[in-house]
Amino acid sequence: MQETPQQYTHRLLGHIEGKDPLKVQRGTPKKLAGLIRGLSRKQLTRKPALGKWSISEILAHLADTEIVVGWRLRHILGNNGAPVQAYNQNVWAETFDYAHRDAKESMEFFQVLRARNLAMLKALPKELWENYGMHQERGKESIAHLVRLYAGHDLNHLGQMENIVEGGS
Repeated sequence: MQETPQQYTHRLLGHIEGKDPLKVQRGTPKKLAGLIRGLSRKQLTRKPALGKWSISEILAHLADTEIVVGWRLRHILGNNGAPVQAYNQNVWAETFDYAHRDAKESMEFFQVLRARNLAMLKALPKELWENYGMHQERGKESIAHLVRLYAGHDLNHLGQMENIVEGGS
């Protein structure tokens, strides 16, 4: 059963409860690098179950998501109240051939984009953290909310990857 946008938001925010979202986001690249260090191509591309992404596909998704995050943050900061377009991650995975993306290239791309996004957030005046966009499916989302949401997104996918490394699904 497909979860609703509200269920998705609730699930991701549940991962970040009691944690500093910026600290989580700063630590994600190092944790990802540690998780994939020493893994073979076979291990990186093994799907844990039918319809589930491999580690390599998750890394491609994280890299592309970081593009989306960077755009959304900048769009909202420059256009308070702006509409925010939804996208289908599964369509992106197929269209952009996540199954054949190089895990290390995705990792490097993610690291560069994350560093730039965090630098932008670090320099952001406090009052701009309340700027918001109107997400097509989820409604009003402030910069502060998006930072928490994407930190939860990091933890969600880190957990999936840890499970795959341990041999689970």
